[in-house]
Amino acid sequence: MWGGLLGVSLLGALTGLLPTPAAAVINGATTRDPNGARSFVVRIESTEGEICSGTLIAPDLVLSAAHCVMRPAGYTVISVDRSFRQHRTPVIAASMHPDFVPGTTPEDQPGVDLALLKLEQPLGNDYVPLDPRGAGSISNGEPVDIAGFGVVAENRRNSARVLRLAHLVSIGSLQVANRVTVVTDRRRMAETSGAGACLGDSGGPILTGGPGGYRIVGVVSWSSGALQQGTRRTACGGFTAVTPVAEHAGWIASRSAELQRIQVGEAASRGNRSDWMARPGRNR
Repeated sequence: MWGGLLGVSLLGALTGLLPTPAAAVINGATTRDPNGARSFVVRIESTEGEICSGTLIAPDLVLSAAHCVMRPAGYTVISVDRSFRQHRTPVIAASMHPDFVPGTTPEDQPGVDLALLKLEQPLGNDYVPLDPRGAGSISNGEPVDIAGFGVVAENRRNSARVLRLAHLVSIGSLQVANRVTVVTDRRRMAETSGAGACLGDSGGPILTGGPGGYRIVGVVSWSSGALQQGTRRTACGGFTAVTPVAEHAGWIASRSAELQRIQVGEAASRGNRSDWMARPGRNR
């Protein structure tokens, strides 16, 4: 239904907009369900003050976007327990997809914007990881949910660090530097500003299935503003570009198995942890 739109007019529209690494869920609802998204969506913070989101796919593994961990910094995962108390767990190792090219912006990335993070210790029974092997393809017109810890607007940086959820719809694939799936507010269709990713939502999940049966089908990479904007240009509220999980299930599975074999002492003994985390080509 949306293939023609994406092939011509959407590409042109995105060229004239301001794509950005995605940050926070705009027009999303704060989720306070102890059995909901908080059981698998986590926040990633760096020692440089950057925030991303991610998905727990094993008790000690998080799936996120590669551009979230490409800088030489230390990283911590913040999880939320059933009582909505926050817990901080250091990241001891991370692996970017081997095709990812550090130093590029997400929308100009010719590779695959995916990364896996190994935690210092497994999270406890309050958490329910999502198995990425259950991911299916994202069909055109399919309703999806987005979850993340980003801001509600670019000029409201203090609104980050709260888990929010919003309902979107897939409008098909787009080939820019690499191939992404595009999702948007299903009522506004990006004509005017609506729900979608913003600063801090990068690496967060795109979900199908609903509460109690969520499946992760994509990872947020970047976002753009709406087609119709006022005098103040924005890079949020329009389109959200997503890396499909099913297309990279083989790498996720094999690299997860390798990361889970890493012990805390082994990872630390490799020298500067941040350098080891940030450079592709090591421990693939």
